[in-house]
Amino acid sequence: MILHTLNASPGSSAFNDCLKVITPGDSLLLMGDGVYAAIADTDASRKLGSCGAHIHILQQDAVARGIDKLVTEANRVDLDGFVTLTEQYPRQQAWY
Repeated sequence: MILHTLNASPGSSAFNDCLKVITPGDSLLLMGDGVYAAIADTDASRKLGSCGAHIHILQQDAVARGIDKLVTEANRVDLDGFVTLTEQYPRQQAWY
């Protein structure tokens, strides 16, 4: 199991590459411009919903970008929650 951190917008190759390798049981933390992928009712959010991973959103980054209509399936975490995820997943992969 891997914690993937995605800091790239849904239009980037990093977004697509991440979704190609992510597997059920992995977790994906959207941060930075990655939070745009969690906007509800978009192609990107539908791709996230079908990837099989646990989806997390760094709440501070969503607020900073003015995004309030996020997918309901995602777990919103603060910085303490981010630290907790890194403790739960000894293997991590960053996508930029």
